[in-house]
Amino acid sequence: MTFTQWRDRFRGWRGQRPFAGGVLLALGGAEILVTMKAPLPVILHVGMQGLAGYLLPTLMVVCGLLILFNPTQRLFYSIISIMLSLGTWLTSNIGGFVVGLLMGAVGSSLAFGWVPDQEPRQSRRRRRTEKQTRRTIETVHKGGHLPEAGKPA
Repeated sequence: MTFTQWRDRFRGWRGQRPFAGGVLLALGGAEILVTMKAPLPVILHVGMQGLAGYLLPTLMVVCGLLILFNPTQRLFYSIISIMLSLGTWLTSNIGGFVVGLLMGAVGSSLAFGWVPDQEPRQSRRRRRTEKQTRRTIETVHKGGHLPEAGKPA
């Protein structure tokens, strides 16, 4: 399989699921996990440490992967993941210094708002040219004259 074939297959796969939401959610959970394990003197120990501090970001990563690989249940996973993201504020260094919390919240919101089987958007220029083409075709079929008729080429 060539690179272009692989890229086209990946684009098709990516278009059938809330890809950006799942990736942001998984990255947000991973970022929170990394800040929990970092040996930095900056680490804040606010809230409940221990199991909950590792469980919530791990579940965020799992929900992000489930959104990617099982998009039919995206609404359930995104609701659970927004609650997990907000819960990390208390359990995991203020949600991974707010970065992981924001990534998780934005990712779950994107996953919640994703609509399957939506037609791709067209640019205004393409819509305008299609509209002009339809008008020209209708004018020709009605027996009318083209606006450019009689002008030298």
